[in-house]
Amino acid sequence: MVAGKQGQGTALAFALGAHAVWGMMPVYLLLLQSVPSLEFVAWRLVFTLPFCLALIAVFADFSELKRVLRNRKIMFTLMASSAIIAVNWFLYIYAIQHGYVYAASLGYYILPLTMMLLGLVFLKEQLNRLQWSAVALAAFGVAALASGALTTMWLSLTMATTFGVYGLLRKTVDAGPLTGLTVEAMMLMPIALGVILWFWQSPYGVALGQNTSVTLALAASGPITAVPLMLFAAAARRLPYTVIGFLQFASPTIVFFLGLFVFGEELRPAQLACFVMIWAAAALFSWSLFRGGDPAPADEITSRGAGH
Repeated sequence: MVAGKQGQGTALAFALGAHAVWGMMPVYLLLLQSVPSLEFVAWRLVFTLPFCLALIAVFADFSELKRVLRNRKIMFTLMASSAIIAVNWFLYIYAIQHGYVYAASLGYYILPLTMMLLGLVFLKEQLNRLQWSAVALAAFGVAALASGALTTMWLSLTMATTFGVYGLLRKTVDAGPLTGLTVEAMMLMPIALGVILWFWQSPYGVALGQNTSVTLALAASGPITAVPLMLFAAAARRLPYTVIGFLQFASPTIVFFLGLFVFGEELRPAQLACFVMIWAAAALFSWSLFRGGDPAPADEITSRGAGH
């Protein structure tokens, strides 16, 4: 049975909470400017796994983890999702550290359209006319922004595609948010340790322990990584993927304002036109939901996800 209004309200809060953390991520990354992108991804995994295991030990039990580890189909899906999210993490960190804040923002403005397309094609979800109008308006806005950022379009498109596919896999896999993330971290741990060993043997050494602020920031990467991903996975399993997709406009909007007011990037006319159209589209889509025009979910998949 599809999650009720209260369950959907909780899922909506989960999604918005995840986007709030992701939107503020560039500010956190300012503390780690000296850490190479690849090394930082490795440390994120190293600190995420024990954090997830501690949460399972305190708030749940290991029965679901054992079930997932014994299921080849689930493990294969999580292997794919773990590889995809690792690529997405690396590209996002690379973009922020190299000053491509608006490229990162554009990637996550393209993402909602990618996710809604995936929901329509693979989950057979539907949109009403008002929601289609909002999607069209947002698409025009993204096109206006893309026209002024062709040199970094590869970065934006790859970020959007990787996270869109990741969300689809996590929506359909039979594993809870915490368990799924734990298994993903376990799968990537050997690679992460290998990367850290490689940096440790390099002339520059590893970033951990070089100074207090960097060490504390790296240690915080565990909860900063795990909490929003678990919130997102929980929301994705309870809401239609088209709705989840449109909510993705929240985090790049935060990134946009950070790029403008914190990182001092220049606002070009194409960017302003894009953001005005996207905000108008978000208002239109929100109004359609307020009127009760929810996209039709795929009952079978949603009912299976709502039970966890």
